[in-house]
Amino acid sequence: MTDDMKIIHDPVHGNIKVNGVFLDILDRHEMQRLRSVKQLDFGYLVFPGANHTRFEHSLGVYHLAGSMADAIGLSEKDSMTVRAAGMLHDICHAPYSHTLEEIIEERTGLDHMGLARKLIKGKIRTYRQQDEDLFGSTGPISELLEKEGIDSDLVCDLIAYPVSKNKGLEDFGKNAHHSYFPSKDYAHQIIHGPVDADQMDYLVRDAHYTGVSLGMIDIERLLSTMRVFNDRIVIERGGSAAAEGLMVSRSLMYTSVYYHKTVRIAKTMITKAVEASALDVSDAYTWSDSDLIEALTEEGGIPSRLARSVQNRMLYKNVLTKFSEDTNDETAKLLAQYSKYRERKQLEQEVADKAGVDISEVAIDMPSSSTLLSKINIGKTNVSILDDGKVRSLTRTSPIAKALQARDTFGWSIIVSAPRSSSEAVRRAVKKVLNL
Repeated sequence: MTDDMKIIHDPVHGNIKVNGVFLDILDRHEMQRLRSVKQLDFGYLVFPGANHTRFEHSLGVYHLAGSMADAIGLSEKDSMTVRAAGMLHDICHAPYSHTLEEIIEERTGLDHMGLARKLIKGKIRTYRQQDEDLFGSTGPISELLEKEGIDSDLVCDLIAYPVSKNKGLEDFGKNAHHSYFPSKDYAHQIIHGPVDADQMDYLVRDAHYTGVSLGMIDIERLLSTMRVFNDRIVIERGGSAAAEGLMVSRSLMYTSVYYHKTVRIAKTMITKAVEASALDVSDAYTWSDSDLIEALTEEGGIPSRLARSVQNRMLYKNVLTKFSEDTNDETAKLLAQYSKYRERKQLEQEVADKAGVDISEVAIDMPSSSTLLSKINIGKTNVSILDDGKVRSLTRTSPIAKALQARDTFGWSIIVSAPRSSSEAVRRAVKKVLNL
C-alpha cells in the first residue's frame, strides 16, 4: 500500500483526497478502464458536453460515501468499507454504461453488480486477453482490501444488493429485522438508499455536464441534517426542504436527460447491432466504449452499419410514441406483457414479420412492467424524516414529495423506431400487432 496522498480536482465536489488503499485501487486497471466508459452512454448526442465517465462518477461516490460516513459518525473501519463500496460500485459497467445491461444479464444471468462481486474476489478475468502481459500477475482487489482490514465480502454485499431487505416505516422499530446488515443497515443505505451517495453524485454531475439546471441539490444541508435512528439513515426535519429538492431533481433529470427519446433510440440501435453480431459479451465488463464500436465495425454487415450510423448521429426515426397520459389501464396491461427482454424481442420479430423487414429494423423501447402498471416508486421517495423523536415518511408530510411519488418519470409508455426507409411499414405493423 502506498502512503502517498493525492488531491484530485473535481469540477463538482472540489478537492477530493485519496490515499492509502484507495489510491492503490484507483490506480488499478479495472478502475482505469472506467475512464473510457461514458457515464451517460449516448447522452452526448443530445447534450454535447456529456462526455464525462464512470471513473469520475466512481470517484465522486467514494467522496460522498466518506462524507456521509463522517456525517453519521461511522467508525474508521466502517467508513473505509463504505468508501470502498462507493469507489467500486460501478467497476463492472459494460461499454456505454447501461446500454448492454439487458443483453449481458440475459446471456450470463448476472448484472453489473453481480459481476462486481466476482471481479473483486478474483473469480473472473479482470482484463482482456490481449493485456495478459500487463496484468497477468495482478492479484484480485479483495487482497488489497483484506490487507487493510476491510472485509471484501461486506464491500461486495453493499454493492450487489441494491434493494434493502428492510420493511417500510411501519416496521421501523428497534426490533426490525435487517437481512444483510443486522445492526448496520445504514451502511447499505449510503450506497443504495433514498438519499445515497450514488444518486447525489450522478444528479449533480450529470446536470453539470449536460448543462441543464435540474440537478441542483443542497448536499451540505442533507449531510448536516443526516442522522442514524434505529439502524436507518434519517434526515432531521430541518433538512426536509433539501430532501424535497433531491426528489424534484431526480424526477426531472430522469424525464429530461436519462429517458430522453433520442438517447433511448441510439441505445436501442447499439443493442440491435450487438444482437445481430456474433460477439460474446460475457467479458464485456473488460471493454471500453471504443472496444465495442471497433468490434461491431469489424463484424461488417448490420452490426457495422448500425454502429457507424450511431457514431455519425444517423439515428432511426421515431415512428410511434405512446405518451403516458394517453395510455389507459388496458393498454398499459398489454404493453407490460412485453416489458421483459425476451418478450420484447418476440414483439419486435412479430412486427418485423408483419412489416416485411429484418428484425434489426424494428427497435422497441418501454419501461418496466412495474412502471407501466404503477407509477409509484417507493424505493427512492420514501425518505425518512426525524421529528421530535418520531420518524415519518417525507411523502406523508410533504405535498411535493407525495406528488413526485406518483409522477411518471418516463413520460412515455412505448417508443418504436425504425430506419426512415421502412418507417411507414413498421408504424402500420406495430399498430396492427398491438391494436393501437
